[in-house]
Amino acid sequence: MSPRLIALSGPLSGGVFPLSDGDFTLGRAESNSVMIPDRAVSRRHCLIRREAEHFTLVDLQSRNGCSVNNVPVREHELHHGDRVTIGDSQFVFLVLADTRETMSSGTVELDDSHIRSARTIQLKPEDAVYLQPQRWLAAGAPSEREARDLEALLRVCQALDFRHDIATLAAGLLKLILDLVPADCGAVLLAQETGEIEAVQGCWRSSDPDRKVPVSRTLVRQVLAGKAALLCNDVLQDARISQTESVAASPITALLVVPIPGREKPVGVLYLATSNLVRNFDEADLQLVTGLAVVSAPAFESARQVERLQEENRRLHEEIEVEHRMIGDSPAMEEVYRFIGKAAPANATVLITGESGTGKELVARALHMNSARSSGPFVPVNCAALTETLLESELFGHEKGAFTGAVAAKKGLLEVASGGTLFLDEIAEMKPNLQAKLLRVLQERQFERVGGIETLKVDIRVIAATNRDLQKAIADESFRRDLYYRIEVLSVHVPPLRERREDIIPLARFFLNRHSRREKRRDLQLSAESEACLNQYDWPGNVRELESAIEQAVVLTSGNVIQPADLSENVRDAADGSGSRGQFHEAVREAKKQAILRAFKQSGGSYTETAQLLGLHANYLHRVIRSLDLKALLRP
Repeated sequence: MSPRLIALSGPLSGGVFPLSDGDFTLGRAESNSVMIPDRAVSRRHCLIRREAEHFTLVDLQSRNGCSVNNVPVREHELHHGDRVTIGDSQFVFLVLADTRETMSSGTVELDDSHIRSARTIQLKPEDAVYLQPQRWLAAGAPSEREARDLEALLRVCQALDFRHDIATLAAGLLKLILDLVPADCGAVLLAQETGEIEAVQGCWRSSDPDRKVPVSRTLVRQVLAGKAALLCNDVLQDARISQTESVAASPITALLVVPIPGREKPVGVLYLATSNLVRNFDEADLQLVTGLAVVSAPAFESARQVERLQEENRRLHEEIEVEHRMIGDSPAMEEVYRFIGKAAPANATVLITGESGTGKELVARALHMNSARSSGPFVPVNCAALTETLLESELFGHEKGAFTGAVAAKKGLLEVASGGTLFLDEIAEMKPNLQAKLLRVLQERQFERVGGIETLKVDIRVIAATNRDLQKAIADESFRRDLYYRIEVLSVHVPPLRERREDIIPLARFFLNRHSRREKRRDLQLSAESEACLNQYDWPGNVRELESAIEQAVVLTSGNVIQPADLSENVRDAADGSGSRGQFHEAVREAKKQAILRAFKQSGGSYTETAQLLGLHANYLHRVIRSLDLKALLRP
């Protein structure tokens, strides 16, 4: 069983709280299993004690007490459907049965076969009896089956989680439905704005993960167009559907296809099939599943809207940051800005070169933001961060069942970027097989998902970046020459920080402002000596290394002014003229180690006293210990 509390009203309204073994406490304090932010609730208000399959509500001498079904109680055994009132909150206690049989996800196989049926029944959502209680209540008490179906409808309503993504929501709903009706398999399919049908999730009652859920695209479109459910019994399959592997193993005898209604048109369908020769679907099943489709519709619309908003929110956050990161007025950067101004309005592919950490992605974002595609998405992909298989799946997407772990169809980043810009960072790390597929995208703007056969078209601008010498990679045959010519229609080189030293201090001050705000230390400044150290260092890691150095100094400094001692050892050594680690430098490091070890032994293992003996601030001592790798030697 799956016991849970569902908040019907109060500050936690809509929340679902599964009950674990042992005592489950409710109250205003954060230490409770459920914290209720309500002044009418005591800090430890009550608990629910579980003993085997019995649940008892116990009041913990709360100020305002507890009620069960509007009756004040001190101790009360809870039963399925009881309503518990605590302060201004009301909860319902439900005990949901676990799924009776093992279910498994399956691949949805869409085809264009036509379904013929000896008996077909239609039902519009507005005619579903379970959504019009006045009709059957007028006829007297419900039958045993009607009562069971009404309880099932309530269970599904309470189990629907509006916070889930579409695939998870669909999988959970299918498993609940297969526990209620005699279906062998089911699928959730959504209608896209383009008119295409997307298979979101499939499910089999059996535990065979390789079985395919056969779905007639023709029947789905018929239900979507007619906005009415179809019950097809004594199904006579045509040759195409009969030849599919899944149907051959277990011939379908009945189908139940129900629209999931939307505000203006159906958002999708619930598709159920059975091969049960003893009990096919009946009109009661049709009524129940139609009711389930109606009550689950808001959850699907909400999940779809949340996905749209999340994507839009991500895009806007990326675009906002662009405006704050293009720092530098050096002649070298002015040349980059001029290139952006000329290249941004075009749709031509751009290649950005430069060392790691110079800000190639920021240049790509600036090209996007100043183009006619600025209202579309900017989708970055790091080609070096993923294996060849994962990168292919991320770029091109995949169909459900295309490979192990592909439990649902997924759009690729090429589709996500349609109407906007796709940024391929570290493109030189892409394997030759993927280079060939990318070349086709650049030439024809079309591709197929992994495991799919449908050709998809995209409207994208591609910007690529690399820190490698592509001419050398071509000579080594690790990069295709024809792809190089496709991505280098326009090109720009982002200079390293050592070649634009006039930008070092403005960048350092910008990063200091950013990280001091994050650490809530708004009065921090760089000393003149620290700025001199920063200027003399060559910054092999470029802007990324500079930001890291400033962030470290913000965290470790004990005063309001960052001194050279707060900077990394490499930066300080550059100012001292000892940028390379020779014999002198190693001797200095060894002297530091011995001094710290002696002071630590003298202080009896106290870090605070060790810092005092050495005349150092404790924070600086900890940093030196880490840089010298002494922590293992300083255990008391």
